[in-house]
Amino acid sequence: MASLCLNSFPVPPSSLPRKPTETSLSSSSYPSLLVDNNDNNYNHSALKPIVVSGDPPTFVSAPGRRILAVGDLHGDIKQARSALEMAGVLSSDGQDLWTGGETVLVQLGDILDRGEDEIAILSLLRSLDKQAKANGGAVFQVNGNHETMNVEGDFRYVDSGGFDECNDFLEYINSSEDDWEQTFTSWVDVSERWKEDRTMSKSYWGTWNLLKRQKGVIARSVLFRPGGPLARELARHSVVLKVNDWLFCHGGLLPHHVAYGLERMNKEVSEWMRGLHENDNAPKMPFIATRGYDSVVWNRLYSRDAPDLVDYQAKQVSSILDETLQAVGAKSMVVGHTPQTTGVNCKYNCSIWRIDVGMSSGVLNSRPEVLEIIDNQARVIRCKRDRHSELQAAAYT
Repeated sequence: MASLCLNSFPVPPSSLPRKPTETSLSSSSYPSLLVDNNDNNYNHSALKPIVVSGDPPTFVSAPGRRILAVGDLHGDIKQARSALEMAGVLSSDGQDLWTGGETVLVQLGDILDRGEDEIAILSLLRSLDKQAKANGGAVFQVNGNHETMNVEGDFRYVDSGGFDECNDFLEYINSSEDDWEQTFTSWVDVSERWKEDRTMSKSYWGTWNLLKRQKGVIARSVLFRPGGPLARELARHSVVLKVNDWLFCHGGLLPHHVAYGLERMNKEVSEWMRGLHENDNAPKMPFIATRGYDSVVWNRLYSRDAPDLVDYQAKQVSSILDETLQAVGAKSMVVGHTPQTTGVNCKYNCSIWRIDVGMSSGVLNSRPEVLEIIDNQARVIRCKRDRHSELQAAAYT
C-alpha cells in the first residue's frame, strides 16, 4: 500500500446528546457480525460486538472500531478500488479481499450513473461486507439521489457503458444456476471479461447499436424498477445511518427529517424500492427522503461554500446543523453529493464533513480521498503523489 498523507482533527463535543428512541434489535440483513476465519461462533478480539438496529440499518454501535467513509463513486470501479486499497481495506493483488479486519466502512451513495461499472461496484461492496463480517468488521452503504432516481426510472445520467453492463448482468443472472447472493457477489469477478467480450464483438452498424441501446434501457428498467433485483438490493441500505456518534447520509439531515423519524424514513424508502406499495394507496416514493431540494438525498445546505453565504446565513446553517445533531445525539455529520474541488473538508467547527471529491472519471476524475475516524479523531487519507495541503479548522471550545 502506498504511503499516505494524513490530516487529523478532533470532533467537537455534542451538547446534551439524546439517545434515539427507535432501536429495534439487529436486522436480519446483518446477522452474526462476529465470526472468525475458522467459522467459529465467537471472536477472539477484545472489542465488543457490532450491534445493528433497524431494517434497513439505522443505528450501529461499533465500539472501538476504525470507521472509514468513502464518497460518491459513480460507476468508476478503478477509482473505487484505489480508494479502498489506499484506506487499507482492499487487497492490492487483484483478488478483492477484505484487509480491514474489524474496520467499519461506510459508502455514502451515488454509486450509480456517469460510469460503466456500477453493478460491479455494488457487487464488490456486497462481497466485502460478507468478508468483513467474518472478521468482526462491517460494510454499510447509504443510498444517494442517483440510486433513488434509477429506481424511479430516471436514466438521464446513465453512461452508455452502464446500459451495456445492465444488459450483460441481466443475461448473466438469467443463465446462473446459483442463488442470488452468490450470483450477485460473483459479478465483480466476471464483469470485466463480459465487457471485453462485448467490446471485441461490438458492431459498428448504427441500426444494431440503436437496438442494443434499447435493449440496455429495458434491462435497466427490469433490474432497477421497484421490486426488481437491483432495486431490492438497494433496499437493503439506508438513506441515513448513525454509527456511534457519527451521522452518515448522502445530502444532509435536517431537523424535520429527525422529527419524521430516521427508522421510519429508511423503512419507507426500502419498502418503496422493494415494490411493496405498488398495489395499495400508499405513496409511491417517500418525498421527505428522496424528492425535493431539502430531502435527505438532495439537500446541499451544508455543502455550500462561504462565498455563497452571507454571515447571517452561515450562522443560520450552523444553528440548523447543531439542532439536528443534538436531536439525534450525534457529534458530527458526514455527507457526499456535492463535489468538493479542494478535497475532503470540514465546516462549522468540523460538525460537518464533506467527502465527495468527484473521484469518478465521469465527474472530476480527481484523486481518491477517504475520511478515517478513530476514537472520534477524524483525518483525511490521501495518496502520497499529491501535494499535502493542510485543512483549516476552528479551535474547539
